[in-house]
Amino acid sequence: MADEKKYKITSSGMKAKQERLLELKTVLLPEVVERIKEARAQGDLSENAEYSAAKELQGKLQGEIDEIENLLRYAEIVDESQMDHDSVSFGSSVKVYDEEFDEEIVYTIVGSSEADPMNNRISNESPVGAALIGAKPGDRVEFETPGGMMTLLVKEINL
Repeated sequence: MADEKKYKITSSGMKAKQERLLELKTVLLPEVVERIKEARAQGDLSENAEYSAAKELQGKLQGEIDEIENLLRYAEIVDESQMDHDSVSFGSSVKVYDEEFDEEIVYTIVGSSEADPMNNRISNESPVGAALIGAKPGDRVEFETPGGMMTLLVKEINL
C-alpha cells in the first residue's frame, strides 16, 4: 500500500493521540460495556433508553478508536528540530499581522489531524497554512479563502 496517505503529525500531537487511544480503550470503552451489561440486566431492550444510549456511545467510541488507529498507522512524525528556522514550516508558530482587521495573530502550523482553528492551530493543508509555509519575516502572503482574498504580513517565526 505504497500510495496510502501519510498524515503529518508533530511529536507532541502523536503523544496526545496515543494517550487518547489508551484512555478510550482502557477507561471509556470498558465503562460503556459495563453500562450495556447493566442495562441488559433490566430486561426488555426494545424500550430501554439507557441500553440504546450506551450502545450509541459504544459505536461513537469505537469509531474514534478506529480513526486514531488508522491515523497512527499512517502517521509521519515531523521532527521540528530539523526544520528550517528561517521560514515558516511544519510545527512553526508564526506571528502575522492581518491588515484588514488590524490585528496580530499567532498560528501554529500542524497536520490536519491536530488542527484546532479555534485555538489557532491550523493545518498545513488549509489555505492559510499552505500560504504561510516557506514565508519569511517581512513577507506578505496572499491566498484565497471561502470568504475571499486575504493578505497577512509575517512578523515573527518561532519553533
